[in-house]
Amino acid sequence: MMDHPLLLSTLYDRAVGVFGHREIVSLEADKTIHRTTFAETDTRVRRLVSALESLGIAQGEVVGTFGWNTHRHHELYWATANTGRICHTLNIRLFPEQLEYVVNHAQDRAIFVDVDLLPLIEPVAPLLPGVEHWIVMGGTGVETTLPNAVNYEDLLADQPLSGRWPEVDERSPMMFCYTSGTTGHPKGVAYTQRSTYMHTITNTGTLGMSQSDNLLPIVPMFHAAAWGLPFIAVTVGAKITYPGHDLSPAGIVRIFNDEKVTFSAGVPTVFLGVQQYLMDHPDERLETIETLVCGGSAVPRGLMKWYAENTGIYIAQAWGMTETNPVASVALIRDDMQDWELERKLDVMETVGIPMPGLRMKIVDDAGTELPHDGVAFGELFIQGPWIAAEYYRDERQDSFVDGWMATGDVCTIDPDGYIKITDRAKDVIKSGGEWISSLDLENTLMAHPAVAEATVVGVKHAKWQERPVAFVVLRAGHDASGEELVAFLEPHVASWWLPDRVVFIDAIPKTGTGKFDKKVLRAEHENILL
Repeated sequence: MMDHPLLLSTLYDRAVGVFGHREIVSLEADKTIHRTTFAETDTRVRRLVSALESLGIAQGEVVGTFGWNTHRHHELYWATANTGRICHTLNIRLFPEQLEYVVNHAQDRAIFVDVDLLPLIEPVAPLLPGVEHWIVMGGTGVETTLPNAVNYEDLLADQPLSGRWPEVDERSPMMFCYTSGTTGHPKGVAYTQRSTYMHTITNTGTLGMSQSDNLLPIVPMFHAAAWGLPFIAVTVGAKITYPGHDLSPAGIVRIFNDEKVTFSAGVPTVFLGVQQYLMDHPDERLETIETLVCGGSAVPRGLMKWYAENTGIYIAQAWGMTETNPVASVALIRDDMQDWELERKLDVMETVGIPMPGLRMKIVDDAGTELPHDGVAFGELFIQGPWIAAEYYRDERQDSFVDGWMATGDVCTIDPDGYIKITDRAKDVIKSGGEWISSLDLENTLMAHPAVAEATVVGVKHAKWQERPVAFVVLRAGHDASGEELVAFLEPHVASWWLPDRVVFIDAIPKTGTGKFDKKVLRAEHENILL
């Protein structure tokens, strides 16, 4: 057989040739809708490649992006991937010192920034000596303190169309993605041509996206390649709708219905917001959505039940990490489960599913001994496969990689059918009197209460038991509940010694740059609350 390199440009060329008429829709900063096609986008991608060459950015060099989910970000994804350059997606929610670190660490030579994000990047720019070029996306005649900034459209204007894509090393990096940096500096992961190609091909089948779909990725393109969805959508020829900056529940529902979106993906907080919006506006509904993929943190059972009962949509919970390129498993309802009653289906949906084809997973105890897949034994999840990171980029912190496996930091059970249930992050498991308590189980149960919008549970210091759980709860607008009521709600579902010692009502739960609950902030603020 031919030993042909696995390059994303081959997937791209087929898509442009076969699906050139397919539409790409993008919401602009001024709230107008931009419409184009795969074929028209190809022309702009080829002009962008020539523009990068005019800036002196060669194959193997790094281009930073600081932007929302838009058609311009899409063009940058493909202009870099097709030519062996590296797209470094900068998380717009990083702290300034983290942003400074990742740009300098990755050695970005140019940064493309959306016009409405200029106030976030301008104060950091003087600390980025390696950035030679600043390109502003959207708007014209914009004033900025960025040195020698040019407008994106002006940069592309009059550029010649680049020709045939180069044949690059399939193991060369095509994207840098950095972890959200909850402890220490963020760690970089280099997605390669090969790893992203394999991830794309496998997920086209597993996630079930097809040319009849219209994808709207709510998960940001500035984090973990938007879960690889832009690559998957192009490969299968699906219409793509980019929501830009408007990620409000009202904005999401509006663009879902206006553009007849069928497939979307995002973190639980997004779909919790959409749920609340639909509850507050009973005349509105999700008219065309067929598939919602949800991940990034545990999806509350109550959320999945509400969508199933009120919209007919069965949320597919997915799991992955920056280090897994990123989707590694998804909770699929098998054919033999279709006739099950809802509660039994929810037992499956509440897991993070089964590994993607080509990946291997195991759980191990503290001594590194592999544990049985019996649905009872729990240990840290280890993973290996063709799109799993083998190391962090230019970093001394390599403890996560052991004998060809990557330690995920997630504590899980795996049942005989291969379904993985995450009971906690290793750093978040609460150890009380020598016994383990799952904060995720407590959170998921609390968020099934009709008055609870969000809830998180952390372990804090205790004089007798070393650690005890405390729940932090955000109530839904117009609803009320007492701490005693919520503890009573938990009682039938968990062991008595798991029950939180206290329920604290707060206005908002701190979140990381990727939308996950930031438990370290709550632990630090409330570590002595029970002493």
